[in-house]
Amino acid sequence: MAPPKAILFDIGGVCVVSPFQAIMDYENKHKIPKDWINYAISQSAPDGHWQRLERGEIKMDADFFRGFNTDLHNAEIWKKYHSSFRSSKKKLKDLANPTQLGDHVSLKAEVADSTPTDNDRGAQSPPSDNQAAPSAPPKTLKELTKANPTQLGDPVSLKAETAESEPTDNDRGAGLTSRQNQSPFSSSSSPQKKLKDLAKENPSQLGDTVSLKAETASSTPTGNDRGAQSFDPPSQAPSHNSGSSHIPPIPTIDGESLFWQMMKISQEPDPYVYPALQTLSRSHPQFLLGALSNTVVFPPSHPYSLPSPARTALHNLFSVFIASAEVGLRKPHPEIYELAIKRLDKFDREKGESGITAQDIVFLDDIGQNLKAAKDTGMRTIRVQLGKTWRAVKELEGVIGVELMDERTRRSKL
Repeated sequence: MAPPKAILFDIGGVCVVSPFQAIMDYENKHKIPKDWINYAISQSAPDGHWQRLERGEIKMDADFFRGFNTDLHNAEIWKKYHSSFRSSKKKLKDLANPTQLGDHVSLKAEVADSTPTDNDRGAQSPPSDNQAAPSAPPKTLKELTKANPTQLGDPVSLKAETAESEPTDNDRGAGLTSRQNQSPFSSSSSPQKKLKDLAKENPSQLGDTVSLKAETASSTPTGNDRGAQSFDPPSQAPSHNSGSSHIPPIPTIDGESLFWQMMKISQEPDPYVYPALQTLSRSHPQFLLGALSNTVVFPPSHPYSLPSPARTALHNLFSVFIASAEVGLRKPHPEIYELAIKRLDKFDREKGESGITAQDIVFLDDIGQNLKAAKDTGMRTIRVQLGKTWRAVKELEGVIGVELMDERTRRSKL
């Protein structure tokens, strides 16, 4: 495939530090349930106060902050967060039980763009030297299951516990093997025991079901981490799905304080994408550079509305700059992408070139919905991950065939 003629950048979370980092920091500091703030903002679309501000429909004033605060304390969205969004994430985490499903980092493989690396796998490294050596080399659960799956219980017992239907023969796969062998955990005179019973009687033989956290984090796994793997009776486990009485009160959030923390952190340039953008602008004029960003308009008296060397320098790197608050559209609305294509095409033709189509553009953004909408127009896309923006630079290098990282960065990251 031919290299793109135009490179289109989002700003927040791509060229500058992501405001999502400020949201994560706020949730951690104030013990707000993970992802609640992002969920509340996204679920208030298309006419929440955040979305209306980014389209330039309302001013950034006291009325906006009151409305934004109301969106962050919406009872119906809070209920939906617990009954669907949060419970679905918990189910995925339960399904990633490393001792039953094998891959300690399978959750990452399902929710991230990249394949887990050896560093990610952590717990699969050999045990430390100070561990007590067993009298005989113990078999791992996977080996025990392979040797005699019937003795350790149903290989797809998780499905039986979490779904309404019984596992089928297709689900069982290799579990339909002979039942003649004996497991080291059973005897000919005792009835066959299930995995849960074995783990309850002697967890040290089967391994800690949440050992991944214990080996890769500084803290000890808590009861919450163990989730459905706890051996407490089901009646003692809290549920967010059985009724509104189990849903805790909506956490108190200072929407105005949160907003300004988000704006402050996004004034800082990204340490990897921004230098790459500078290199493109300085040394590779064959690429047309554009920006497509959901933006806000600050009050005239606010410092962020005044010109600054850093903001001016960033803006000057682009030949085309489309700001949502100025055009009355915001991503992921299809029309704002069509507008970006038209403006890039116009600029290219004014230079005497042949013009730009969607297929000539590669677009970098940090939000999946925005990337999907861009891809629907025909653009190529690159996902910029929070805390891993250097990976996007590396991918962009491959797409355009140009080195963008300096040698120091390349040695530290590749």
